[in-house]
Amino acid sequence: MTRERREPPELPEPPATLGRHVAAVRAGEVSAAEVLEATLRRIEAIDRGGTGLHAYHEVFAEETRAEAERIDRAVAAGEDPGPLAGALVAVKDNIATTVGRTTCSSRLLEHWRSPFEATCVARIRAAGGLVIGKTNLDEFAMGSSGEHCAWGPVRNPHDPDRVPGGSSAGSAAAVAAGLCHAALGSDTGGSIRQPAAFCGCVGLKPSHGAVSRHGLVAFGSSLDQVGPLARTVEDAAALFAAIAGVDRFDSTSADHDWSSLADGAISEGVDGLRVGVPETFLDERNAPEVNAAVRRAADAFEARGATVVPVELPLTEIGLSTYYVVAPAEASSNLARFDGIRYGRRAAARPGESLEEIYARSRAEGFGPEVRRRILIGTYVLSAGHHDAYYRRALQARRLIAEEYDRAFERCDVLLGPTAPTPAFELGGRTDPLSMYLCDVYTVNAAIAGICGISIPAGRDESRRPLPLAVQLQAPAFEERRLLRAAWMLEESLGPAEVATIPSAG
Repeated sequence: MTRERREPPELPEPPATLGRHVAAVRAGEVSAAEVLEATLRRIEAIDRGGTGLHAYHEVFAEETRAEAERIDRAVAAGEDPGPLAGALVAVKDNIATTVGRTTCSSRLLEHWRSPFEATCVARIRAAGGLVIGKTNLDEFAMGSSGEHCAWGPVRNPHDPDRVPGGSSAGSAAAVAAGLCHAALGSDTGGSIRQPAAFCGCVGLKPSHGAVSRHGLVAFGSSLDQVGPLARTVEDAAALFAAIAGVDRFDSTSADHDWSSLADGAISEGVDGLRVGVPETFLDERNAPEVNAAVRRAADAFEARGATVVPVELPLTEIGLSTYYVVAPAEASSNLARFDGIRYGRRAAARPGESLEEIYARSRAEGFGPEVRRRILIGTYVLSAGHHDAYYRRALQARRLIAEEYDRAFERCDVLLGPTAPTPAFELGGRTDPLSMYLCDVYTVNAAIAGICGISIPAGRDESRRPLPLAVQLQAPAFEERRLLRAAWMLEESLGPAEVATIPSAG
């Protein structure tokens, strides 16, 4: 049955964009506490219950109220609460917080509470941001649809019968539905950019090492990266600037200064910028409306003074098979600790049962089918007799992909292409794992090479359904300023994200 699309009259208005909200709070024009209360009512109306979006796993109402009142007191006293003053930020539930639980949307960690807070979360709080709650995800960040959460699927706010993308499903849905100002996600092979594309918001995957991974539950350690989802490029830049930088708790974090990104440094224009468009990104297997969105974006760049140049990325499809060897291998190793003894839910012991049997039952009962599948793949490719044939060859292919990007960036400054081959598909519409993995064909290579990428809304597919379309930009490692400058211009040309018009319940 098709749901009627209308906004219930009693539904509170969505909050302003992060930048406008922060400016208003710092000027004393609005109260952080009042905006919080309106947003909590909106969450209750849209997200909770059996017909809701299911973006949030936990909402920290009381804790956030106390923090919002603190922000308002600071403003009243003439103090500056920080660059994220009063901004409501949702956090993906594989990022550790001392408030609430950190479950990774898995039964295995259903009741686990972290004794420490992730560096990115601590930096949000230090900047005056308010952590409003934890968002649902594909279990242990393994999925491309938001359907692999132990507590049930997350729904797309533009059409609740469709997926929001994954694995940062709840974060993208919360931003798109106006249930927060911005959110944190994690991107291992596209898990920020793809749900941002499906939900019609901005999703930034920073360069590997730009943001500390301390407190992020590891999936693929050489691929994982924390990043922002927001309604505008400017908001994503502000949140990224707040969380980025070197961290003594993460030896892979880079000592770069991105603070200027929060002060309008991305609105410099793109005159003379070289935009590369790989022919392999305009594949005939893409939905026609996706290719059309890329061409519109290329035209917009040229209209603003940029130069569009053809480039070659012939290893685009090789990246998918490379990723699905490297990532499961690292997941197999990282998830070994979740055995019901050291971490996680323990199966009840049976008389005469060995420790190994308890391990096996705890993991079988705690992990969902997609996580078990990837652990098995990873264990297989790392096993004796298969390591050289699969894992070693994947590492060699990884080096070739990184070198291919280096050559491409000699000809251009940024790369333009689709974020995903299609708009959001129907819930339950892809039951074959391979067809699901193909959703990541345009996102995995940026993670493999360690470069930065961003998904930007690019209108809607009005021909068949009013679903968001998106394009992706990629830039060399640690060139986030260049990337965000190009993304800002494109947003100015194509128009910003719109808050979803939520269909009424029933």
